Amino acid sequence: MLKIIDIRQKPDMLQAAVNYFWKQWGSESSYHFYRDCIERSMETESDVPRFYVLLDGDRTIGGYALLRSDLNSRQDLFPWFACLHVDPEYRGQNLGGQLQNHAIKEVKTKGYDKLYLCTDLTDYYEKNNWAYIGKGYLLDDEETRIYEHQI
Repeated sequence: MLKIIDIRQKPDMLQAAVNYFWKQWGSESSYHFYRDCIERSMETESDVPRFYVLLDGDRTIGGYALLRSDLNSRQDLFPWFACLHVDPEYRGQNLGGQLQNHAIKEVKTKGYDKLYLCTDLTDYYEKNNWAYIGKGYLLDDEETRIYEHQI
């Protein structure tokens, strides 16, 4: 049975969550960054950051994060949907869409009326009612696409 949980609900999953997100998005030099971010998300009184995992039984097969900022040059936009991942063998089942919908419900519950993301993908997020709103720039000056979802 598949279920999506906020890792705050299962503190014993901290290490597994850190390893999962770091493996998907990190580099050799960013492990402590991911660990610190996820640990702090479990301790803060703030409504973000939050990390969610998609479980198939006890196995983590996907996840996403809600962040205060995912694009440093766009501090005016908040909150951000980030770190979406579904393991390759589980793709094609709309699990990415389910994770997006879960995030949208979480953000709505927290009282926000918009959610943002940045990506180099095209024609993926549009399927779930995300609207392209322009370009942004990463720290290495690489261009990225910014999307907005009206809640």
